[in-house]
Amino acid sequence: MPPVESTMMPLGTEAPHFDLPNTNPAFGGERVSMSGLSDEGGPLVVAFLCNHCPFVVHVADRLAEIARAYSAKGVSFVGISSNDVATHPDDGPEKMTLEAEARGYAFPYLYDEDQSVARAYAAACTPDFFVFDAGRRLVYRGRMDETRPSDMAAATGADLTAALDAVIAGDMVSAEQRPSVGCGIKWKPGNRPANGTGRAG
Repeated sequence: MPPVESTMMPLGTEAPHFDLPNTNPAFGGERVSMSGLSDEGGPLVVAFLCNHCPFVVHVADRLAEIARAYSAKGVSFVGISSNDVATHPDDGPEKMTLEAEARGYAFPYLYDEDQSVARAYAAACTPDFFVFDAGRRLVYRGRMDETRPSDMAAATGADLTAALDAVIAGDMVSAEQRPSVGCGIKWKPGNRPANGTGRAG
């Protein structure tokens, strides 16, 4: 299957609500909600991830490092996996727990079983990143950086960290934002958004 690009939700969009089971025992409770994270008052990164996709595997360790560094600056992170586990059992909750532990994810890793949260975010691929300011308005969406699994270079996280640095400083995030590219979300029968959610990359 060809890579899929993120749909680039309009900037300024209010963060869609979520309340999902958390598979990472090292962080958070059994369920994590948008309202619970809103109590923390800082920016929020929502990352649609999975365990098996090579595009996620390429950035996962760097994402874990960024989350640890920026959590200390008041940024909240959540990872969400929405893939159909009937066709991709390696993305199921038990395997998500193992992945979170192996990567050292310092954030909740949430399981979107009915895929309603992925649809609400118009998420198209893994990875797919969304950054919201303290008011929960979208200020950045798209790629983590310019690198790809086929590159010799390691993931840098340059695009994501530039957006986070700007929002933490109270500056405008650059509107020059590029879509993420990755594996298309594995939709359950009948769940694929009507707009196709994503285009070939």
